[in-house]
Amino acid sequence: MKVLMLGDVYGSEGRLILQQELPSLITDQKIDFVVANGENVTHGKSITFKHFQALKSFGVDVITSGNHIFKNKAVLDYIASTPDLLKPLNMSSYTPGSGYVIVEKNDKKICVLNLMGTSFMDKANNPYEAMDAFLAQKLVYDLLLVDFHAEASAEKAAFAWNYDGQVTAVVGTHTHVQTADERLLPKGSAFITDLGMCGATDSIIGADPKNVIIKEKTGLPVVFEPATSIHQQLCGVIIEINDQTNQAMEIKRIFLKKTKN
Repeated sequence: MKVLMLGDVYGSEGRLILQQELPSLITDQKIDFVVANGENVTHGKSITFKHFQALKSFGVDVITSGNHIFKNKAVLDYIASTPDLLKPLNMSSYTPGSGYVIVEKNDKKICVLNLMGTSFMDKANNPYEAMDAFLAQKLVYDLLLVDFHAEASAEKAAFAWNYDGQVTAVVGTHTHVQTADERLLPKGSAFITDLGMCGATDSIIGADPKNVIIKEKTGLPVVFEPATSIHQQLCGVIIEINDQTNQAMEIKRIFLKKTKN
């Protein structure tokens, strides 16, 4: 089995490259299952139902998220009824939605779990406590894919090493900059610190550089706007899994670039 996990999809440019490239990528690479982080899909913050449906129509099986998931209140109207759109499991229990889902595909039960880090992030509960409570349920699944949405690279690595051998893969999201450390950990779990971003290449992590620069130079509050660019990128990893043992055999980084006609 081949699983494709995509980094944060940012705004209309991210949606565009998924629409144009994901179907052929699935076919060419013989992808069986697709996970994408969707917390930046709608104008850089959260994801409306219309855009949720769009990502699903492009071939995404499960959409994960992070600290921005509830920045658009429209999510509150539908997240409880769409189990394939996740919030971080260690977010406040007062928020709607689920932190994990089990999907059956190609005779495999695939569990996708979403967590959020606590360093330099919005308030969240201890991710280790949330993960341990989840594992204690002893749910039945063949694969366990974890999107760990966090700022600090060391926090992502420590989490992955702690659960090495208990999960199929831990992939980091949130920084929008793809790291070059994809690997199989000693006990067999696949890991990468950050998947990267799907969106405008000519940007600062998806946003128009102008307002980002103003904030950095002056310290004044500004509203970031999604960048527009003739260049887009699609970032993520392909994880190949042994059908007999359900263990990861290979993790391969992908960084696809496209120029608008």
